Order: sequence, then structure tokens, then C-alpha cells
Amino acid sequence: MSNVQILTTHVGSLPRPQDVVDLIFKKERGEPFDQDVFDQTMRAAVDDVIARQVKAGIDIVSDGEMSKISYATYIKDRYTGFDGDSPRRTPADLEAFPGFLTKIGQRGGTPTYRRPCCVGAICLRDDRPLAIDLANLKSALIKHKTRRSFMNAPSPGVVALFQPNQYYASDDLYLEALGEALRSEYEAIVGAGLILQIDSPDLGLGRHMMYKDLEESDYLRRIERHIEILNHALRNVPAEQTRMHVCWGNYEGPHHKDVPLQTILPAVLGAKPNGLLFETANPRHGHEWETIHEMRALIPDTKILIPGVIDSTTNFIEHPRLIAQRLKRFTDVVGLERVIAGSDCGFGTFAGFGVVDADIVFAKFEAMVEGAALASSGK
Repeated sequence: MSNVQILTTHVGSLPRPQDVVDLIFKKERGEPFDQDVFDQTMRAAVDDVIARQVKAGIDIVSDGEMSKISYATYIKDRYTGFDGDSPRRTPADLEAFPGFLTKIGQRGGTPTYRRPCCVGAICLRDDRPLAIDLANLKSALIKHKTRRSFMNAPSPGVVALFQPNQYYASDDLYLEALGEALRSEYEAIVGAGLILQIDSPDLGLGRHMMYKDLEESDYLRRIERHIEILNHALRNVPAEQTRMHVCWGNYEGPHHKDVPLQTILPAVLGAKPNGLLFETANPRHGHEWETIHEMRALIPDTKILIPGVIDSTTNFIEHPRLIAQRLKRFTDVVGLERVIAGSDCGFGTFAGFGVVDADIVFAKFEAMVEGAALASSGK
């Protein structure tokens, strides 16, 4: 928080260099690779991505999730109980336009790699990858003289969304097991002095994927249960050191089946994290600043709003004046000190896949920094 200027951040994942991608997929395919080379490559990539964020002027930086194949499926390498592959759940908006779905598949618009199922009991397998990620990030923070940083971890619900249950007797038992297992990761990140970001697209994206066949009331009961389990997993983590990202899917598509923010906001505000990252830059959700205005009485004084003011699915570089206008819509509700400028989603959600050019990502960041300065000055 800052009472003199609007800080800047982003959702977390950033484009990975090709040498990083190559090593991640060697590991994913079970091919031989040199662990020392892997570790050195990740360390160098984290150092570089922190340097680029600092140069762009980002206030609250991340490691870009360099070592992870994706923000949710990487846990199969750290926890037992996951194996095989699973059928893909097609979002309801893409099902409505099969011609477009075919087109994006033909042009490589969807990532293709293993999404294992839960086939056994979930418990910690290996804490070394997390320890290395923490060490790499903290080393880069010291080198580049920046102290504000966050690290991503998935919510139990989004793990369940992409890695379906074939072992536990019920979905609730699966979510509870995930929450208890992920608790160690949550606590380790906070214990290292970092901000913990919980990635929870299940609360938005889940409506038109995981729960697309449910009535709205049943869907809301399910995400309330997701939040209850997440809060329990965060029981030893300070709310002020935690933030949560909610989104409707980081892909170009119709998105006309997205559940409105108005529908889920009361439930989402019940989550423990003080920071809330959500989409407002893309055309489907750009109007939902109105929801924040209309429902302002529900927003606790402790909540920090982190609206996405730059889009993660287009190579347009947003004009700083537009970014300032977007931010002002939120500072008018909760004050400058409770708004942080962010991105709609990550720019490297899946390793080796991303529609925004890496250099353009950082140009977008520079525009966001400029726009935040304009909004802070009241211009």
C-alpha cells in the first residue's frame, strides 16, 4: 500500500526464454537433462526477469514463474498422487462457436501438454523446487535492489479444475486434501518474507468449465466451498501478506458465457487474502468497474483492489491516459492508497505459449507505470 502513489504489479507469469522452455519440456517428457544446468538456467532467467521488471518501473515484482510448466499443473512434480493425463474440458463459450474452436486449435492457439489426474493420496513429495524458487527470487531482489515481491501458488480449486479427481470419495475430500497439502507451500512463501498470490481462476473460469452444467445457485455454493477450504489452508498466513487472482480464462475468445463479477463478488470478498486481482482491461469485463461502484458497501476496508488495466491477450500497448482513466474509476471508490495497478492475467500462463511478444509485455508495463503516475497526480 502507498498513500502517495498508485503502485504497480502484475499477475505473475511472464514469457520464458527458449532455453528455459526447452529444459522444462525435457523434464516434462522424462528425457535426460543436467540438473545443474537446469538450476543455473532458471537462476539466470529469474535474475533477468527481475531486472527487466525493475527497469520498467514495476513496484511489486515476481519471478515470472520461470521454473513452472504452468501455474497449476506444476504441483504434480512437488506432490504425490498425480499421474497420467485427463480429457480437456472445453469452455462453454468456445463450444458455442465450434468453427472458432477448430481455428484456434489449427493455429496452435491452445497449449498441449499433460494434465494428470489425481490417482492417489496427496502429500508433499519434494520441497526442493520451492526452496530453489525462493532462493533464486530473493537473490535477484537483493542484486537489483528491490524489496517488494510476490510468488504465485494455485488455489485448491484451480488444481481440481485442471487435474480432476479419480481417487477421493468426493470432490470436497479432494479439495480438502489439496488445501492441506498446499498449506506448506503457502506458509513457506510467506515465511520467506514474500507476498503470497493465490491463483484462483476456478471462481470465475470454473463457471463455464468445471461447473458449466450446474444451476447458478449450485455453482455459487460450490465456489463458496472452494473459498472455505482455501481460507482454512491459509489459517496460519496473515491476510495482509496475501492476495488472490480471479479471472475468466486467459485466452482470446467470445467470453460471452463468463459469469458476471456482480454474481461472484459477494463470495469472492469472503476469501481471506486482502489483495484482489481481477480483470477490467478486456472488452468483456471492462464495464465491471460499475459493479465495484454499485457494491462498494460490501467491500471491507481491509481489501486492496488490483484491477487489470492492461490486457494479457493482445499486443496493443495501452495508452497511459487510458490506464489512468481505468485506475481513477477504482480510486474514486476506495481511495488511491487501496488501489494497485495490475494486469488482467499472466503473460506466460503456460511455458512456451503466449500471444504477447516478450518485448511488448515490458512496453505494456512501462505504459502501466506511466498511467499509474498520471492517476496518482490526479491528471
